[in-house]
Amino acid sequence: MNFDRIVCFDLEMCCWNDGRTSRTGEIIEIGVAELDLNTGKIVRRAQHYVRPAKDEISPFCTELTGIKPEIVEKNGKPLSVILKSIEQKFGGRHKIYAAWGHDDRILKKECLAKDLKVPFREYLNLATLFKLQRHVTNKRLGQRAAMEIAGVEWEGRQHSGYVDAYNLARLAATMFCDKESDQAQ
Repeated sequence: MNFDRIVCFDLEMCCWNDGRTSRTGEIIEIGVAELDLNTGKIVRRAQHYVRPAKDEISPFCTELTGIKPEIVEKNGKPLSVILKSIEQKFGGRHKIYAAWGHDDRILKKECLAKDLKVPFREYLNLATLFKLQRHVTNKRLGQRAAMEIAGVEWEGRQHSGYVDAYNLARLAATMFCDKESDQAQ
């Protein structure tokens, strides 16, 4: 297990606002950003569009995420291919993976439904870890609000897996890296 790196990831899923019982569906984007805990630097990033097997990308989903159906149709790959790529490029089961909230559960559920292997063993819920810090008084906050508390300015469009994973890695650096290495960036 490599304890010198954390692989932050973010999922975007098919979503609707038309009154369905389930408001989200299959994964359509996985953003990944790897943080070197020794230097506090993000050393690798990736964006993967996932072609859903059953769901469609709704106009609401496009408005929220910026992900257009034609982009996923053109650039998307099956989840199995994406997970193998992430495992090869980011170290898979030899690294610690982290997300804001329960993206691990979402990924595991979809992997189970599609008979796929989850690409990691170790997972950190950074939302829970952030909220455990003594200076955090509001225990019901999102990633963007957490970044404000940490003094890290949000960069890019929210609800893009690629951008959200990058910002999460920047937030993780404030939680796990020495201040000296942060200043070296």
